[in-house]
This record gives sequence, C-alpha cells and structure tokens, in this order.
Amino acid sequence: MAFKYDLSKFISFRDAEACARVRAIRKEDICKHPNPEFKIRVIEDLGEFYAEFALDIVGRIVRAAEAGEQCVFILPVGPVPQYSIAARMINELGISCAHVHTFNMDEYADQDGNTAPPEWEGSFETAMMENCFAKIDEALRPPLEQIHFPHTGNVNDYSKMIADMGGADCCYGGIGWCGHIAFWESHLGDEFDSMEEYKQAGARIVELHPMTIMQNALHSFGSDWSWVPPKAATIGPADIVGAKYRSFWLDGYVGGGIAWQRFIARLVAHGPVNKYVPGSILQEVPTSYTILGGVADDVAIEMA
Repeated sequence: MAFKYDLSKFISFRDAEACARVRAIRKEDICKHPNPEFKIRVIEDLGEFYAEFALDIVGRIVRAAEAGEQCVFILPVGPVPQYSIAARMINELGISCAHVHTFNMDEYADQDGNTAPPEWEGSFETAMMENCFAKIDEALRPPLEQIHFPHTGNVNDYSKMIADMGGADCCYGGIGWCGHIAFWESHLGDEFDSMEEYKQAGARIVELHPMTIMQNALHSFGSDWSWVPPKAATIGPADIVGAKYRSFWLDGYVGGGIAWQRFIARLVAHGPVNKYVPGSILQEVPTSYTILGGVADDVAIEMA
C-alpha cells in the first residue's frame, strides 16, 4: 500500500524522487557511473579495506619521493585504522616522510567558534598525533612544522595555506550522514546562489548539522550527543575540488546488518550534483570512491 509523506524539515536535500531512485540501486550496480574518472569500487573484507587505504597513502609518499617532489595531503581523522598500518609500513621499509606536508580537514569548535585545544580528549589534533604521526619513527616522520591543523587563529587563511603549496596532491576523506565532506555541512548550501560560487568556498568555522551531531555521538562519544561540540573549523569545497586527486573511503558499517552510510553513499555517488549534498561534487572530478561491502549492500527496511 502506498504511503506518501514529506521529508523531515531538518533535512537539507528535499528531492524525494532522487532519494527513491538512488535507494533502489542494487549492490551489483553501485560501481557503475557515467564519469569514468569517478571510480567506485567495493571491498568486502574490513582488513583489506584498511590495508588498501594505507597502501594508497604510502604509495603516494614513495612515488613523490622517487620523483623528487613534495607530497601534500589533506587528511581526515576518521577512520583511523589505516594510519597505524601505514606507519608500520613506513617504519619497516625505512621510508622518509621529510617531503610530506599534511593539512587536517577539520577540528571541533565551541558555540563562539573557538577551536578545541589539543589537551581536550576529543581533539582531532590529538587523535591524529597519537594514531598517526606518533606511530612513525621520529627520524622518518614529517617535521612538525609540516603538519597542519585548522584552528581559530588560522582558519581564515587555511585554504590559502593549502593553495600556496600548489594544492593537495591528494585529498582523503569520507562521507558524513548528511552528505558532508570534512565538516562542510548540507545546510550551508542555503548560502550560495550557484554551484560555481559554492565550489569556490574555502575554509571557515561552521555550525554542525543535527545529523552530524548524532553520527559523531554514535561513533566517537559513546552515543552522548551532549558531548559533541556545536561547531567546527573545516576546509571548504574549493580545497577539495582544488586537489589534484581525491581518495574517499566509506566504512560506516556498524554490524548486525546496520550501516549508517548505506543510503548516503548512493546519494553522493549517484544523486544529482548539488549544494545540499556536499559530497556530490566528487562525481565531477577525478576521484576514487571505495565502499566497504556492508555499506554497499542494498537499502531495505528491516524490522527487528
């Protein structure tokens, strides 16, 4: 029996027909895309997923060194398992990262736009230092002055800092529940009159979307939404589009058949390119888009 209703008012993307179309995409068809430079693949095994992620990072570091070039990355905090794998490869193979420059995507901020200090337990800077850089032997890791994080004092210049390096060689990332990339949220689309204007937007302080608060409460704050800060410093679409390449990894499978990314993975990759689904801009630029098997499974109503 048909049952029709409007989308909840807090949802930024309002095209119910597009949602229904991408919801119906079967797992066997999810890798098909009209843009051959937007490469979708599915990896079933979780260990292989993170190993491939780590190999992608280390491979780019090695190739840049062999070419005598600097290697500039935009990096997310989550997921993190790939960083310890990459660090182990770097240490065991004695790969110098002296030519590597990194720019973290984002950092939490309070209601006034003041970013979290590294001493706070939820700080992205602390998480990256502990889960990535500190695991690399000191003689091999990038110099500290080449490891950058957005904060209140530099966020207005952060996009220029990346551009002054020639842009990122690769922007790594994932997709948020509302379709965000970094913390560039779905509701920010209201601020722009055109997609061209939207894609020129750079780093800034933003208000987090309700979906993001709930998503991050679930996977980082023990499900406590009161613990998640209301704002963040984040890179913008210009930094992502301006990278030479983009490598995005979707591992949002909780277990027991539950995957919070199952629908948004499809909407980002197969829905219309638009300013209310930030990740959709990836469809138009050279990008690898790797989906964990449990995330790629068909979208269906499952009653417990």
